Amino acid sequence: MAREFASALDPGRVRRNNEDAVAIDPKVGVAVLADGMGGHHAGEVASAMACDIVCQDLARWRRAWPDTSSHAAALQAMVRSVVHANQAILETARTRPECRGMGTTVVLALVAGSQLIVGHVGDSRAYRWRDGRLERLTRDHSLLQERVDAGLTTPEEAATSRRRHIVTRAVGVEPEVQLEIQAHDALPGDLVLLCSDGLTDMVSDTEIAAVLRAGGPLQVLCARLVEAANTAGGADNVAVVLTRDDGDPLK
Repeated sequence: MAREFASALDPGRVRRNNEDAVAIDPKVGVAVLADGMGGHHAGEVASAMACDIVCQDLARWRRAWPDTSSHAAALQAMVRSVVHANQAILETARTRPECRGMGTTVVLALVAGSQLIVGHVGDSRAYRWRDGRLERLTRDHSLLQERVDAGLTTPEEAATSRRRHIVTRAVGVEPEVQLEIQAHDALPGDLVLLCSDGLTDMVSDTEIAAVLRAGGPLQVLCARLVEAANTAGGADNVAVVLTRDDGDPLK
């Protein structure tokens, strides 16, 4: 399925440097978004490495595996790419003192035949807009999400908690990394959003849905989402990616 992609990156209203990164390959049908952390400006190194390595690995896999409908092969390729990124970031942190302690979240979406495969590590998210409804496709790997799942914290309390940025999984932090993967049916008109917590900490799901409901070119929608985050305070870097199949109207 041919797709169109758009993205936007913004440092926000508080931070000077940008530790978010995005990589897109329309020919492969993949988008990767990462939110870096740690070290002296090293978060941006980790996020850029993760996006570049995952995107490049999946491009090589696609060239070597022309059967684009095989989602089992796609799953394996996604896992290998994130493992490769994890090893590379760990090695860079080991050999470059200024990069010690760095790591990154990752969320990626890959089209395989009639399926959209989403993988993530950390608290960067994927959403799907279909038939006027916004559905969150990922569940944060965070201390706060674990507390919500255990009934120790309410979603309302979680929205304002100081612990919301503590992730329980990240790429480039431990020798092993676990990518959570889900396969979803991909229908004409579906709109998929990848984003960092710089958006979701500032803008509620209801507000995100309102932006998407208004419709328009993908690049315009990306700009509106970033603007919404900055209008709400812009406390963090903001990264968004939007993708849908070419030629179909937003539904």
